Amino acid sequence: MPEHRARKHHQNRVAETLREEISAMIEGELSDPRIAFCHVSEVVLNPGGKSARVYVAVDNTVHNIAHAEEQTIAGLEAAKSYIRFELKERMGVRHVPELSFVADRSGRFQARIEELMGRARRRQKGTSE
Repeated sequence: MPEHRARKHHQNRVAETLREEISAMIEGELSDPRIAFCHVSEVVLNPGGKSARVYVAVDNTVHNIAHAEEQTIAGLEAAKSYIRFELKERMGVRHVPELSFVADRSGRFQARIEELMGRARRRQKGTSE
């Protein structure tokens, strides 16, 4: 059975609200030293609304980005119950989805692809002259 537009619109609004509120908490309220400078890039709510994946992008200027991502996800997982409690209070809802935090590497992959495409263009330009 096709999903109704109103339900999809509601899920998108809830996901956007979750993204904004979790971002605000990461920026100002969570003081875990494991959490690096990062932002919430996207929240994907499962169709039933019982769980959500929170994609977190770590700043690329960090020296060892893989370690920083691992530590940031560990810090956010440790603060998950606090985050859910605060979301329940702020949003005024009965149920807050179960959160799972995932490192968002799409920005790094995109930068690497652009770098490789630039190299290929320069190489092509050099051989055509």
